[in-house]
Amino acid sequence: MLNSNKRALGVIFPNSYDALVPELVNVRLMASIPFASRYRLIDFVLSSMSNCDIDNISIMVNNNYHSLMDHLGSGREWDLVRKNGGLHIFPPFAEKESKPFIGRVGALASILDFLRQQKEKYVVMSDAHIAVNFDFNAMIDAHIASGADVTVAYNEQELPEYIKKSNDKGFYYTLSIDNGRVTKMYINSRETGIQNFGMNIYVVDRELLIDLVNTAFVRGQEFFERDILAPQLARLNVQAYKYEGYLARISGMKSYFDENMKLLDDYNLDGLFSGAPIYTKIRDDNPTRYINGAKASNVMVADGCVIEGEIENSILFRGVKVAKGAKVKNCILMQDTVIEAGVNIEYLITDKSVTITAGKEMKGTDTFPFYIAKHHTV
Repeated sequence: MLNSNKRALGVIFPNSYDALVPELVNVRLMASIPFASRYRLIDFVLSSMSNCDIDNISIMVNNNYHSLMDHLGSGREWDLVRKNGGLHIFPPFAEKESKPFIGRVGALASILDFLRQQKEKYVVMSDAHIAVNFDFNAMIDAHIASGADVTVAYNEQELPEYIKKSNDKGFYYTLSIDNGRVTKMYINSRETGIQNFGMNIYVVDRELLIDLVNTAFVRGQEFFERDILAPQLARLNVQAYKYEGYLARISGMKSYFDENMKLLDDYNLDGLFSGAPIYTKIRDDNPTRYINGAKASNVMVADGCVIEGEIENSILFRGVKVAKGAKVKNCILMQDTVIEAGVNIEYLITDKSVTITAGKEMKGTDTFPFYIAKHHTV
């Protein structure tokens, strides 16, 4: 990965949907939530940008970002250690004018001087609540070919019940499209049937973005979609870019559980990982060991695990230990979880470094998986 995409720079917003998963973001932000056995959610968007040779990437953190900074480090795993460009993390109060923000307008307003100094013609923006293997170059090409002011990515799907019930915790957008052009943006729609569901991924001319954000900020506006795009669809040429690949969207604890479990199906796993590679922080661990008598069926297991008991339909992150006589079914066990002898658990999500002591029996349900917070012992 020695190439560089001089057409576009990337901006990622890792805090946008934290309120949807309050349990998981108590000690982290949405972008650093563990996903798919060994990754964090930000790995997917960040790797997609890196694979498209976008090597000037800014991450607009707002709060709770220690775990994300620890995960990203210098950006070496994503080939973002560069003399020019590379990985930039902008925390609040990094500069005198920058403060905690609510929407993208406040976040971008705090780095307007930085944006003015860049050379790339386009800005690619994305949230980090989705797991997707995305071709940003194809979207940029479509944006240029259409002559659009702004291009928005969307996929076609029914709105999940969990997101319609949680619309007081964040905005989601559906689109009306006429011959490729977005004619209307609906905020927190409750319509049934297949919708054009916005992915919160945008391509926009850098100088136009600076002008739009500067104008919106002085007016006290906060949200890029609600306050800038939606009221100006007649004036701005906003084009739609349809994404037809695999997409996992995290919008609550139930969706987090479901989207992880979908990856136990090879079709979904290939849909997410069969394209360009997804990079993540390296942890030097031994291969997973299955001790004599261990049983494993339909599982995704990262390195560093030690399995002596039985695991079924489950996802295990790095360093998980399942002792002899323990039974784990339909569970997500995050890094360094310890399941002691004789434990019987089902529909459980354990955060990092959880210990379930010998002989315990705990069961959630498929509609309400039970969650145990980080560092707890049960």
